[in-house]
Amino acid sequence: MTTEDIYEKIKPVFSKVLEHNNFELTESTNTNDVDGWGSLTHMIIIEEIEKVFNIKFKLLDLMTMENVGDLVNAIKSSTD
Repeated sequence: MTTEDIYEKIKPVFSKVLEHNNFELTESTNTNDVDGWGSLTHMIIIEEIEKVFNIKFKLLDLMTMENVGDLVNAIKSSTD
């Protein structure tokens, strides 16, 4: 799965959970860059992404994610 494929699948998750699409997801996007992306919505986003990709993130991956690029890398390593 390519990085572009992953972005195409995660963007709708962010839009649905955050109830808006007034943001651009890039490798460096983090919680400070997107209105409404707080700790609770972050966990909901993670849960929804796990459903979309049929994966379960490792706790270490979750604890070290700092931006969307880290999220995409975690998805890639979970789907390989």
